[in-house]
Amino acid sequence: MRITSRQEPDQDKPEAVAALPLEVTATGLGPWPGEDPVETARIIRGELGSPHMPFLAELPDRGVGSDSLGRTASLLVEMAVDVQPYGWRLVDRPGKDFRRAASALSTDINILADVAGEEDRPAAEIKVQLLGPLSLAAGLHLHNGERALIDYGARRDVAASLAAGVGGYLSRVSMAVPGARLVVQLDEPDIAAVLAGTIPTSSGYRTLRAVGGQEVTESWRVVIDALRVAGAAEIAISVPEVEAPFERILAAGADGIAVPLRALTSRQWEQLAGAIEAGKRLWAGALDVSAATLPKVADAVDSVWRPWHQLGLPASSLGTVRITPSSGLAGHMPSTATAVLNRLTQVADGLNQRALG
Repeated sequence: MRITSRQEPDQDKPEAVAALPLEVTATGLGPWPGEDPVETARIIRGELGSPHMPFLAELPDRGVGSDSLGRTASLLVEMAVDVQPYGWRLVDRPGKDFRRAASALSTDINILADVAGEEDRPAAEIKVQLLGPLSLAAGLHLHNGERALIDYGARRDVAASLAAGVGGYLSRVSMAVPGARLVVQLDEPDIAAVLAGTIPTSSGYRTLRAVGGQEVTESWRVVIDALRVAGAAEIAISVPEVEAPFERILAAGADGIAVPLRALTSRQWEQLAGAIEAGKRLWAGALDVSAATLPKVADAVDSVWRPWHQLGLPASSLGTVRITPSSGLAGHMPSTATAVLNRLTQVADGLNQRALG
């Protein structure tokens, strides 16, 4: 079965972000601790007030369907999924787990509308997250139990089905926060393994064949084009720093790259500098949340400013930066997650001071 997106890309839409703000902003990556979407929405929108960017959180602690895989799979068009003993599987008709995931997402959007509607000064932007088509194909299983990533036709269908489903999703979010600029983060946590051919088969005795770089670019482009038609004003692809395919991200037409900074090489920083000079955004994972205590504001600021300055990038171009944690916050205590958001805004303020000289 081949799924064709019902949307055609807007050829007049520029690839670079049309209008970049003049200051560094902060946002989270999506995963959040706990099970209360109302309290979560209020915390996020309270901590990430203007000019920062609140986001529609994922609450995996709620159970099946509330993690990024189930949440994204619930958006697929003409491809039904359900949970089997070995994970999410493509099935003939939607099961209870699919319905549970779709219901949780609808609840979150309705709560977002209620919380945003109570605000005196609604946020100018809202971010949502989706699992990218390659990591989605790696996480979904075919009828025989093997990962969808093994089959070219299945990979193509997953990307096209996701592209066909994003329009309705962004439309619902847009109605929840009228007038807000829609920003989308495509998460590809498995992309290095997909490109290297190190994803294990269902048996675990061997690995799946590597997916070609050009196919990866095309899969991203299919989804990005659909997101633009659906109203996304900015699209960033989020990847781990190890073997991060920056050139592929840019070739697909993304507006930005989201990546942790802690292990970037000099060559990777040079690639990022080229992207910034071309008008792209850097979503800098400058706040390492893997340790027991949060980094000092000055250290996090320096992790961006030092390579920025060494590469000869002008301080005025720091406005292309969004500051994020190094990873999602679902594994932390709610109080720690809230503290992370506060620290992110402090880091953004520190970089804004650098930009002003």
